[in-house]
Parts: sequence; structure tokens; C-alpha cells
Amino acid sequence: MEMNILIVDAQGGGIGRQLITAIKASGIHATVTAVGTNEIATGAMIKAGADQCATGENAVVVCSRKADVIMGPIGIVIADAMLGEITPTMAISIAQSNAVRVLIPISHCDNVVVGIASNVSISQHIQSAVNILRELAFEK
Repeated sequence: MEMNILIVDAQGGGIGRQLITAIKASGIHATVTAVGTNEIATGAMIKAGADQCATGENAVVVCSRKADVIMGPIGIVIADAMLGEITPTMAISIAQSNAVRVLIPISHCDNVVVGIASNVSISQHIQSAVNILRELAFEK
């Protein structure tokens, strides 16, 4: 059975785009659903090759229920993060999902993640996230 991966991103969708590109290149067999908090984020993830895409709060709520793994920047589980694009309902839906959450550590919007090495790039974090996803795929 294929794993159902949900990618959630906001603002320009750059992290979601990078995650989808890396997942597709990894050879992991999964259905990748992308939900953006806005049309620009969703559009970036569509271009990256997501299998299914949607936009907005209700899409996050519904897709969080169906996901095996949820991936995105750490802000997706913090109400009002990402310049307010992550609503409390979105953050709660993701946090309360039965899915495994693989979160990319990013310090911004008044949220500081302690322990992030300053010399680790977003690309390296993305690769680490895909490596974790690969381990999860083998467990299924």
C-alpha cells in the first residue's frame, strides 16, 4: 500500500516545492498531496509535481485526517505562524493528526528553534527529511 504524504506550506511555497522535488527524485512510492495556505504556495507545489493539490484551511483539515506523514516547515504546527497564514485550526488539525510529522526547522516570524546549526542549509534539512521519510516507507 502506498504511503499518503501531505506537504503543507505557506507564503511562496518554496520549502514545499523543494520537499516534493526531493521526494519525487528519491524513488519513494507515495501519493504526494500538497496543500498551500494560498494560491502562490499551491502553484509552486503543483509545478514541483505533487499528485494532488488544494488550497486553504479546510483542505489542511481534511487532508490531515487522511495522511500517513505530514511534512513542511515547523511553522505549520504553530498557530498564527508564517505571517499569520497558519490559522489556529490548521495548526491544531496537523498537530492532532495520527500522521507522523516531519518538520523542517526554520526560525522566523518570532519563533526561534534552538539547536539549529547555522551552517546547515535548507537543502540539507530537506535531504534529512527525505531520509526520514525513506525510513518510514520501509516500516510500512
